[in-house]
Amino acid sequence: MLDFEEELKKFQPSLEIDDVEDVINSNELTDLTDVVKDLLKDLKDKE
Repeated sequence: MLDFEEELKKFQPSLEIDDVEDVINSNELTDLTDVVKDLLKDLKDKE
């Protein structure tokens, strides 16, 4: 049977995951909220 505590002690995250996390955190990514805000602003400006 697996000893989960022991397995957790041996766990090391993949370097690729760490790299992706750094890139995501360092970039300003547009999310749905930003898109909706821009659409509403454009609609308001047209009026």
